[in-house]
Amino acid sequence: MPPFPSPARPPSAQGPFGHALAGLLDVLLPADCAGCGSERTQLCPACRHALATARPAPTPLPWTHAAAPYTGPVRQLLLAHKERGALRLAAPLGEALGRAVRSALGARAGAAPLLLVPMPSARSAVRARGHDPTLRLAGAAARSLRRAGLDVRAAPLLRHARPVADQAGLNAAERRRNLHGALTVLPRARTGRAGLAGPGSLAGPGSLAGRHPVLVDDLVTTGASLAEAARALADAGLPVRAGATVAATVRPAD
Repeated sequence: MPPFPSPARPPSAQGPFGHALAGLLDVLLPADCAGCGSERTQLCPACRHALATARPAPTPLPWTHAAAPYTGPVRQLLLAHKERGALRLAAPLGEALGRAVRSALGARAGAAPLLLVPMPSARSAVRARGHDPTLRLAGAAARSLRRAGLDVRAAPLLRHARPVADQAGLNAAERRRNLHGALTVLPRARTGRAGLAGPGSLAGPGSLAGRHPVLVDDLVTTGASLAEAARALADAGLPVRAGATVAATVRPAD
């Protein structure tokens, strides 16, 4: 009997229902490789190898490392996970993010318990996509790092304090101005000198007390968003130890 053809996913399917349906199809039926289009496998061996063997490198922010350049299969894999609900890609993308975390921290990776803090997604974007891709990747990266023996958890500590303009077409300086003061830390995570064990914080059984925050995201372009997130955490008494992303936009050198 000939194999069933790969299911076609309408590009116009949007909103929570459309992405929920895409996620269900992603689990139940085979799909073409999101990276290169190879048939009947969501992530072919060649694209998996490219994602797993890329060498993490510094980004526009010296304290942030990316697992791979935002080109070719890596770009397509991130878009498929983020915009088309290819949820099974979270695991391999999370492994890549975990490698970037270890690269950014260097010898400090196992020195203290870590807290992966994902960049916040706008509520409207989460509703439209049907999931929070960055939060999902942070959880996958934490699981990958725990399998490697590190003490790591992930928690969403940031939220948007005000609307921002569309970043597309803005240069680095314009992005910094657009984002300045745009993020804040959730009230339950605000602390004083006591760190995460302060009153009203996340203390308690299985708490996040004493963990070193590491910012994580799927993509870094100019670094303006990560820098604003680092500012918000530092203002709340939670200095960021490093940042990590799955990919970084490749730009010509100045």
